[in-house]
Amino acid sequence: MMKIKVFCLLLSILSISRISLGQEVSLDYYLPQNVSYNPGIPTPASVLGYEVGEWHVSHDKLVEYMKALAAASDRVGLEYYGSTYEQRPLVLLTISAPENLERAEEIKAQRQLLTHPRQEGTVNLEEMPAVVYMGFSIHGNEPSGTNSALLTAYHLAAAQGEDIEKKLEDVVVLLDPSFNPDGMNRFASWVNSHRGKNLSIDPFNREQNEAWPRGRTNHYWFDLNRDWLPAQHPESQARLQKFHEWKPNILTDHHEMGTNSTFFFQPGIPSRNNPLTPENTYNLTEAIARYHAQALDSIGSLYYTEEDFDDYYYGKGSTYPDINGAVGILFEQASSRGHAQESENGVLTFPFTIKNQFNTTLSTFQAAYELRDRLLSHQKEFYENALEEADEDKKEAYVFGSSEDPVRAYHLAELINRHDIQIYQPASDLNINNQRFEKESSYVVPLDQPQYRLIKAMFETRTEFQDSLFYDVSTWTLPLSFNLPYAALTGRDAKGVLGQAIETPEFPEGEVKGGQSNYAYLFEWDGYYAPRALQRLFEAGLRPKVSNEPLKTATHAFGRGSILVPVQNQEISADSIFTLMKTIAAEDGIDVYNAASGLTSGISLGSPSFSSLEQPKVALLVEGDVSSYDAGEVWHLLDQRYNMAPTLLPVSSIGVADFSRYNTLIMVDGDYGSIGKQEQDKLKDWLKEGGTIVALQGAGRWLADSGFSEVNYKMDTLNDSLPAQAYGDLWNRRGAQVIGGAIFDATLDLTHPLTYGYNRENIALFRNSEDFIEPAPGGYANPVRYTGDPLLSGYISEPNLEALQNSAAVQVSALGNGRIITFSDNPNFRAFWYGTNKLFMNSIFFGPVISRLSAE
Repeated sequence: MMKIKVFCLLLSILSISRISLGQEVSLDYYLPQNVSYNPGIPTPASVLGYEVGEWHVSHDKLVEYMKALAAASDRVGLEYYGSTYEQRPLVLLTISAPENLERAEEIKAQRQLLTHPRQEGTVNLEEMPAVVYMGFSIHGNEPSGTNSALLTAYHLAAAQGEDIEKKLEDVVVLLDPSFNPDGMNRFASWVNSHRGKNLSIDPFNREQNEAWPRGRTNHYWFDLNRDWLPAQHPESQARLQKFHEWKPNILTDHHEMGTNSTFFFQPGIPSRNNPLTPENTYNLTEAIARYHAQALDSIGSLYYTEEDFDDYYYGKGSTYPDINGAVGILFEQASSRGHAQESENGVLTFPFTIKNQFNTTLSTFQAAYELRDRLLSHQKEFYENALEEADEDKKEAYVFGSSEDPVRAYHLAELINRHDIQIYQPASDLNINNQRFEKESSYVVPLDQPQYRLIKAMFETRTEFQDSLFYDVSTWTLPLSFNLPYAALTGRDAKGVLGQAIETPEFPEGEVKGGQSNYAYLFEWDGYYAPRALQRLFEAGLRPKVSNEPLKTATHAFGRGSILVPVQNQEISADSIFTLMKTIAAEDGIDVYNAASGLTSGISLGSPSFSSLEQPKVALLVEGDVSSYDAGEVWHLLDQRYNMAPTLLPVSSIGVADFSRYNTLIMVDGDYGSIGKQEQDKLKDWLKEGGTIVALQGAGRWLADSGFSEVNYKMDTLNDSLPAQAYGDLWNRRGAQVIGGAIFDATLDLTHPLTYGYNRENIALFRNSEDFIEPAPGGYANPVRYTGDPLLSGYISEPNLEALQNSAAVQVSALGNGRIITFSDNPNFRAFWYGTNKLFMNSIFFGPVISRLSAE
């Protein structure tokens, strides 16, 4: 593999490349020499009112400039292709020769033929332009990318001469100036509001230290650069639609890193490449890298490659293209985190960071032009070879589904469908490996299709790796993340299995079975949206109950956790309750049953084995050293999926907040050392009165250390006492002990309230921490435990695997009348770990009904 290194004097670098503090930045600082520009095309400053790099562009001004550019140039097309949670538009510019813009639909149709080899039609590579998708600042507080997009758009629209015109005939540029408008605007507002007339370069200055949750993430504090594969957010879903509409050859992903760094571009560390990506992808990455090296050499910028970063997780923007016949390129620029900041390499100015990003957009454009034939041939061969590999694979399809909860299966089918993968309904019910897949609630994904490699990446389990270090997670097996039964179909099992093709999965509505009742209704807790249904009951003023034992009516058997809704003596009429039941069935995908009599088998409907439920009043601790990622996952889950409105309570407000407003407190991973003795005593008093604390990962350890619970954690598994360790192995050895993200097998006590709604004793848990809980004495406090052989997929070191075996995944503690429910892991990981969301929601809705005796 190629190694690109630059050896030059740092002082020379600074004098050539960096604009001095106080020096007025001009467009000439950025643009290449000896290029003339069309005066009829507006410059960024003519629209923004300031030069690029003088201020951080806000999203509205960014869009305003792109609109002006599209109106003035026949090389530029503009479309709004979606919107964010905060209703900011997602904007895509198509920049190419006017003739290419006029035949854009024809080009896209040709590219569909190129990437779907079995479709009828002829592909002419000689007349097909290469397509480059330039994407900027998916992390909103890495703004040099977005601000360089202003310059890239201007240059491609306004540069004059035969050279640029010829390149635009052979290249279509899709320019996405802001992958994350909400986070980008949050950050721009922060730094602009703290910028002085005279710039402060102090790293401790307020401008360079944005407030929690910072601008990296989207509205719900998710890292969108981990969402390309899960695609759980509107920004990602809309972007994927454009990606597969155009099928680009290159996608660039412009980021920033630490202030004391230089500049990175891919290739990443070769030993950490995903083995499903063909070798030619990395060869092309290396070939393109030479263009970046030349561009940065020309302006004297330090850089490096083949270190730090990798190409393994397909959920990242620079790696997702690799499994889709394209080449993903990651750029990482040292960040000024404001307008200027001291660094080991001298004063790092915002304009300098923009200049580096801009120059690598030009080098990418040049590479696409000169390597067009190789890129198109690679894309063609990628999909042809994928189909050949599918023919040789002993597996012919995957089937997944759930008759107990068809909604989870629907959401997985929906996810898969977003990636240009064809799915089918089974032709009939299937029985595979002692698992039954019913036709109406199951899906089949055949491997014999162009996206064969991506399908393998979604369904495979892997436990052996070339390298023990990972930049991100080491596995993401999707049916495990959804806790769905699934099976690979081979040979006889795969014959005649495909039924009707599904273009767009349809939400599986339930029904009210037995019509209107004047006595009571029952529904099971199996459905993914059962918590949303229960929340509707509370909002309507009803008094639901939960069954702690199985029962059976004349028409249906109900398991533990089933919800009883009496009709009489409620705040609303029987007709209104029936209307609400129909809404639950239709919108929450749940079958609701008419219970015409209280006399049932097992327990009767008036049994003390039913527990009355109280509406959760949730406070979620935020700010300080709380993980904004994990807090955002909870906020998103409750708000977007379950129609609940948690209070986002700053840690600093514990002492003054009125805790009588809450009965549930959620503490996600983080450091809670700022909570003083007086605030701790307040929380303990609230707990003793009957409150519930749900604690995830590090929060559970803090609660144990602070005397709230008696959860015991195992000792650190890293053994530093081994003799004669080489200094050069230090970071690799320590890194190998990190569980960056793997999947493990656990068992459930299906009689426990925390497991209500689950029907199988085994469950796949995601883990990305090294906190291991010792099982509690007595045997009742740990309803979820890891098995003795827990590894399902991903990397874990031998010492950590030994510590994990038979440890507790969940522990219930009591303090007075209150409950503390401690999770060793994160059950809401990145919004796509649907399979363990119910464990978390059960802790909120059913935590108060857990017997104190079980927690002692």
